[in-house]
Amino acid sequence: MPNIVLFSGSSHQDLSQKVADRLGLELGKVVTKKFSNQETSVEIGESVRGEDVYIVQSGCGEINDNLMELLIMINACKIASSSRVTAVIPCFPYARQDKKDKSRAPISAKLVANMLSVAGADHIITMDLHASQIQGFFDIPVDNLYAEPAVLQWIRENIPEWKNCIIVSPDAGGAKRVTSIADRLNVEFALIHKERKKANEVDRMVLVGDVKDRIAILVDDMADTCGTICHAADKLLSAGATKVYAILTHGIFSGPAISRINNAAFEAVVVTNTIPQEDKMKHCSKIQVIDISMILAEAIRRTHNGESVSYLFSHVPL
Repeated sequence: MPNIVLFSGSSHQDLSQKVADRLGLELGKVVTKKFSNQETSVEIGESVRGEDVYIVQSGCGEINDNLMELLIMINACKIASSSRVTAVIPCFPYARQDKKDKSRAPISAKLVANMLSVAGADHIITMDLHASQIQGFFDIPVDNLYAEPAVLQWIRENIPEWKNCIIVSPDAGGAKRVTSIADRLNVEFALIHKERKKANEVDRMVLVGDVKDRIAILVDDMADTCGTICHAADKLLSAGATKVYAILTHGIFSGPAISRINNAAFEAVVVTNTIPQEDKMKHCSKIQVIDISMILAEAIRRTHNGESVSYLFSHVPL
């Protein structure tokens, strides 16, 4: 491919390398380090004049440092005369702060969108945004890719009795995602209604739907402290489900998440590699990973060649 340069931020080198390998490219030379006063320093090690630049940086780990690094990399490429800069952000940071849920609450997702635009991004590629309206916070094109095709493939290949499963959403917000997967598999779905007293703590849950003698597959876009999905798993088993799987796009797994999963009755907790999972897999044998690098790589290839990306909404690239 002529005129394309792929850079990796420091948040997820492994994913960037997989994307580069899939595209048959070398990762661009960039040195990111910190000065002793903790300021971020970025040096782009090759010419990007007139090039189509893609920067892969996920919102994980040290989120604020990684976001700042991404902004600085975008700006460095922009003022080095690149023709277009695309930020590839598999897991969008601050996506949960997308509305004023109480008075004086900030809408930080909108602030992040403004920062990316001001830094000089011309295009954003991301995956399973927490709320798809976040695309509207930007005035530049945003491609919100879905892990759904890869999830469907995983279910068909790894759950032998998938025809007798029921897809469950752990909250009302994920109902749309769940109904879509249930339709594609031609199975039924159920919802769990939860009430939160405060963030990251669930108060009570009500199951809507019949899961008796079925395999329950919990599907959500992210799991952070895993309180919700572990509560939900207990609820499903007490309602007569035979086995419980959880499939999540972004496995953040912060705080007590790993010990909660180890103590919960999941057959498997399946996440994608939008966030690095190697360390977590060492501490928890239930975590399995779906590789989505080929979806990101194909989106980059299509964007670069000016082709349609919508094929990826329903198919996994071969």
